Amino acid sequence: MISGLQPDLHLAIRRICVQEELEVNAQNLAQVLRDVVPVMPHARRLEIVEEILLAFDGMGPLSALLLQPNLTDIVVNACDDVWIDCGTGMQKVDCSWPDEAALRNFAIRLAGLARRRLDEAVPWVDARLPNGLRLHAVIPPLSVRGTTISLRVPALETMTLERLVQLDSISPQGSITLQQIVRCGLSFVVCGGTGSGKTTVLNAMLAHVPDDKRVLVIEDSMELAINHPHVVSLTSRPANVEGVGEVTMRTLVRQALRMRPDRLIVGEVRGVEVADLLTAFNTGHEGGAVTIHANSAQTVPARFEALGYMAGLPREAINAQLVGGLQVVIELARLDKGKRIVKSVNVLEQDVSGRAFVLPALDLRTGATTSPGCEILQSYLELRSS
Repeated sequence: MISGLQPDLHLAIRRICVQEELEVNAQNLAQVLRDVVPVMPHARRLEIVEEILLAFDGMGPLSALLLQPNLTDIVVNACDDVWIDCGTGMQKVDCSWPDEAALRNFAIRLAGLARRRLDEAVPWVDARLPNGLRLHAVIPPLSVRGTTISLRVPALETMTLERLVQLDSISPQGSITLQQIVRCGLSFVVCGGTGSGKTTVLNAMLAHVPDDKRVLVIEDSMELAINHPHVVSLTSRPANVEGVGEVTMRTLVRQALRMRPDRLIVGEVRGVEVADLLTAFNTGHEGGAVTIHANSAQTVPARFEALGYMAGLPREAINAQLVGGLQVVIELARLDKGKRIVKSVNVLEQDVSGRAFVLPALDLRTGATTSPGCEILQSYLELRSS
């Protein structure tokens, strides 16, 4: 069992190994650790090197893949069917286990590292490993072909809006607009499909929250690493093997409101917590942000309606709170070859029947503006800046 190793330290060491193309061994790790943490007792340094080697070796056949530059995802469909994404779309790699039993044991071992259960009674797991990777695994009979594993790999590079401009994921003017949205305290939602970069963009934007603001982050699995001096993070917890001890996202939202947040951030809204979240955004907690899975910006109100229905809110209430609590919708997209882009900035409005709808403001690919959405966005920014 890996005990004391911090994911951030593991990530920093893996970053150096990838950048300098170092072999992962005790000698190289000890030297890298001296560079990362110059002042450390020798015994503790040896202990950490051993922990990192255990974490690396514990990834079995996948360990070599972790040294791939720009790696974002590893998916295992079967014992001889492994794919990775290095930012340009999925590609199959030469990686395998002897048989299904070996793969299943590997998945169970990973679940154990995260202190989670994976067996016939609980045939899936969703957790964060000690080395920072996010694990999702499913075993038969739920997974028909055999054990499947999905790993989300933390980026080696802390992404900023400036870096996104360099990567041509957003225009320079678009970057300035996103910074203004954050600094002015507008509440916003980042939407897009799976793997479109929602967490990356949200993380980059939140680095521009004024330093005197307290940022409180709620996630079901810690992924945001915000470059800000005053951040408090809360993560939900599933029930234990006895079926007790669960802490839901909704509970965390309620607790967060008693912790004096200046900016309330929910990594991803996907359940009944939407009711308490929108209530918070409508009762003085401005400048909040969430991400949500949606095919387009225009479908965001419908997604919130569906989540509000799960929470027992009538359509009228969810629409009123949505428009009252959120001002901006930022849409992301993933192009055919895997490139992620910040597609557009939109504003939320309400029609005569009370239904929320999304009004385009800025097309960040072409720089085109759309009236009256752009005028509304500018009025928001000017009002909050004054």
